Amino acid sequence: MEGEKKKQVTCFLIFSISTVVIGSLQFGYNTGVINAPEQKLLAFFNKTWVERYKEPISQGVSTTIWSFSVAVFSVGGMAGSFSVGIMADTFGRRKSMMLANILALIGAALMGFSLLCKSFEMVIAGRLVIGLFCGLCTGLTPMYVGEVAPTDLRGAFGTLHQLGVVIGILVAQIFGLEALLGTDELWSVLLAVTAIPAVLQCALLPFCPESPRFLLIKLNKEEEAQRALVRLRGTEDVSQDMQEMKEESLKMAMEKKVTIPELFRTSAYRQPLIIAVMLQLSQQLSGINAVFYYSTGIFKSAGVTKPIYATIGAGIVNTVFTVVSLFLVERAGRRTLHLLGLGGMAISALLMTIALLLKEIPSLSYLSIVAVFAFVAMFELGPGPIPWFIVAELFSQGPRPAAMAVAGCSNWTANFIVGISFPKLVDWCHEYVFIIFMVFLILFFIFTFFCVPETKGRTFEEIARSFGGPPLLRLRPQLQRARSRCLLHPARRRSPWWGSRRRPPLPNPAPKLRTYF
Repeated sequence: MEGEKKKQVTCFLIFSISTVVIGSLQFGYNTGVINAPEQKLLAFFNKTWVERYKEPISQGVSTTIWSFSVAVFSVGGMAGSFSVGIMADTFGRRKSMMLANILALIGAALMGFSLLCKSFEMVIAGRLVIGLFCGLCTGLTPMYVGEVAPTDLRGAFGTLHQLGVVIGILVAQIFGLEALLGTDELWSVLLAVTAIPAVLQCALLPFCPESPRFLLIKLNKEEEAQRALVRLRGTEDVSQDMQEMKEESLKMAMEKKVTIPELFRTSAYRQPLIIAVMLQLSQQLSGINAVFYYSTGIFKSAGVTKPIYATIGAGIVNTVFTVVSLFLVERAGRRTLHLLGLGGMAISALLMTIALLLKEIPSLSYLSIVAVFAFVAMFELGPGPIPWFIVAELFSQGPRPAAMAVAGCSNWTANFIVGISFPKLVDWCHEYVFIIFMVFLILFFIFTFFCVPETKGRTFEEIARSFGGPPLLRLRPQLQRARSRCLLHPARRRSPWWGSRRRPPLPNPAPKLRTYF
């Protein structure tokens, strides 16, 4: 049995997943790359404005153009993520990623030639197009990885998406140094570097197999699916995987294709959809992007002479703890790590608030550095990697693309809201701004504790069946406790909005459960 498990991790599987995760790296790079050249871009906006209109740009207009340049990336991400389901089902997972890279090349070209063409509009358009590409990546990458990875290693491989994101952010921070590409002459090259991984992924994807699940369940190509599995697993005996997919295919044959409106209307999908969206919101409303946005100011107040290097240090911590999560996720489980991460981030947010309030005391000012590093580390243990791949685990093959689209769109929407509102929140709340995120983290901790099931080591069908009602309570003791308290549990549904008023039969002994509630 142990030897069989070792065969599941092959060089070809690692190659295929690594190729797909290049898209995650591009997402991380384009998320972080805009911060370093901020002053260079503002100077470019002013210079272009003077050449066109023969007068300096006003502070208000400059701020508006800059804010739009940053925020339009999230707008593109929302649109891209909402298109994931349609593309994945129409073209397949692999071909969709190849087509998406066309957007990456267009976006890179627009930003790369903006300085030469003296057009800040090209920067904005490039950020919008690259946002569309990244929105597609955030859905297609976890979907493909979840479908090709072995069941018992799905969580570890799923974490690679987040590892690609944080490596991309770190690379962007390093390339953005003035000693490299963060100069007045080279900032456009810095923005256009994203074309290199796009070309690399396009060159490597033809050597990767299409998702066996897509081949068998959507296209009914059993032989091709089996050949792909044999290459991915490194063994001729893939009967267990094939049987699991066939069972899912039989169930799918009795169901019609699930669209996004049907996903919202169907009561069977309502609970996993709410969980998927809440987990995505827990990632963005945790305040992680705000911490990276504000970290330079925090480090300055702590007396760090070159805060940019401290910010890069936070990026390194970000990467290291993503690797730690990769090894822990199959041992500790998704739910446990997510709870640990949310709880640790809430404590770190409180420490950051204390450090900001007492920054005049030299010995306490360095507490802020410790708090930021701890905040980032706890994020990468749970809320960073887990929401991306757990969505693919919560749904069977039919509703999965639509669910990935909705979850991705909710993530990008929350990202956009935080990015737009955080500077205003700092003006209003000053040192108390992280208390807002601490409250969100506590609320998400409570939701996860009571409503999120553990998915470690279970097949897609087992997880999907668990949302059908009371049979879930027989699967795991810890899940029984969490689900029986959850307001989303069928036994607790009272409002017509949640579904039928008629309660399904409770597991025996029914009287005890009723008295417990």
